[in-house]
Amino acid sequence: MKKIKTTEREEKLLTQLTKGDRKIQKKRGFKSLTAFAAVICLVGVLAGCGVSLSRYQNQFLDVFDTVSIIIGYSKNEDSFQKTYSDAHDLLLDCHRLYDIYNNYDGMNNLKTVNDNAGIAPVKVDQKIIDLVKFGKEVYEITDGKVNIAGGAVLSVWHDKREAGISDPEHAELPKDEELKQAAKHTDINNIVIDEANSTVYLSDPDMSLDVGGIAKGYSAELAAKQIMAEGNQSFCVNLGGNVRTIGTRADGKKWVIPIENPDYRDGDTNAEQYAVVTNLDGKSLVTSGDYERYYTVNGVRYSHLIDPDTLYPGTYHRSVSILTSDSGLADALSTGLFLMSVEDGKACLSKLNADRPQDDQIEACWIDADGTMTYTDGFKNYIEK
Repeated sequence: MKKIKTTEREEKLLTQLTKGDRKIQKKRGFKSLTAFAAVICLVGVLAGCGVSLSRYQNQFLDVFDTVSIIIGYSKNEDSFQKTYSDAHDLLLDCHRLYDIYNNYDGMNNLKTVNDNAGIAPVKVDQKIIDLVKFGKEVYEITDGKVNIAGGAVLSVWHDKREAGISDPEHAELPKDEELKQAAKHTDINNIVIDEANSTVYLSDPDMSLDVGGIAKGYSAELAAKQIMAEGNQSFCVNLGGNVRTIGTRADGKKWVIPIENPDYRDGDTNAEQYAVVTNLDGKSLVTSGDYERYYTVNGVRYSHLIDPDTLYPGTYHRSVSILTSDSGLADALSTGLFLMSVEDGKACLSKLNADRPQDDQIEACWIDADGTMTYTDGFKNYIEK
C-alpha cells in the first residue's frame, strides 16, 4: 500500500470533530477528505515493545448520515480492516435499529416502535432495549432536558426546519398551539420496556421516540468497546464529531482533537478555525452547537436543539463540549448542558462527578455568542499547551 504524507492541517482535518451533519461538513472542507484513498496508511512505531505498527484509516458516509472516520494503529492492513469491518458492521446495525424515518427488511427498529404506539408492544433487538433504558437514565440526570420521548415536539420542528431550508423565503416557525399540543405526548413514563419478552411499547398513541440526542455517542461507545475487546489499544472512532479515543497513538502521543470555533463554522474567514485543541487518551469529546442543523426565520437562527421546557431552541450558548470516558454520556450531556445556563450545567456535572473517580471526572467547555469561553477546572488539563 502506498504511504501518504500529510500536512499538520490535514492531520487535524482527519481527526477534527465537531458534531455536525454531512452537508455542513462538506461545506466547511470535509469534501477534500474524499480525495484520500479509502484507507490511508501512515507509519507509527509502538514504543517499547518492538512491534512495528502502521496507521490506517477508513472514512464512511453510511452511518447516521454524517462523515465518519475510524483511525487505528495495527500490525498490518488485514488486521486493521478486520477491526474496521467489525466496527462498521456494528455501527451500521445501530444506524438502522435507531432510525425513526426508514424501515428495513427483516428488522424491527425504532420506527416500528413509533408506528405501533398505542397499538401493541414491539419485539426488538437488545441494542434498542439498552438504548431506551439509557435514554431513561439520561432523562433523570439532565432533569428532563434530554427526553427521548419528545419525538412529537421534535418532529414539528423537524418538518418546519426542512421546509425552511428548502424554501428560505417562506420559512416559518411552528405555531405555539401546535407545539403545546405535541408536548402533551412526551411523558417518558409512557415508554414500557418488557425485558423478559424483549419488547418496547408506547402506551400513548400520539407519542414517538427520537434518540437524536444520544444515538451517535452511544453507538460510538459500543464500537469502541468492541474494538478494545478485539485487543486493539490505539484507535480513534469519530462519528461526525462524536469522538471516542482508545489509548494513545502508537508513538505514545495523545490524540489531537480540536473544538471548532462557531464563528468559523458560520463562514467568518477572519475567525480562527479552532476555539481550542485538546489532547485525549482513552477519552471521548462531543460537541453540540447551534451551527449544526438550523434554519433562519426573519433573520433569526433556530437550531435543532429544542428545550422541552420552552418548546423552542436553546439560546444560552453557541456550543457545549463534553469530555469524559463514555461517548454516550458525553453525547447526552452536550445536548443537556446546551439547554442549561453555565451555572446549572456546572451544578449538574458536580452532582454526577461526586460519585466518579478523580481520573474520570466529566469536564465541559461552553462557548457563548460573544465568544466567551468557560471551562470546568479539569477541562484545562486536556488543552494542548
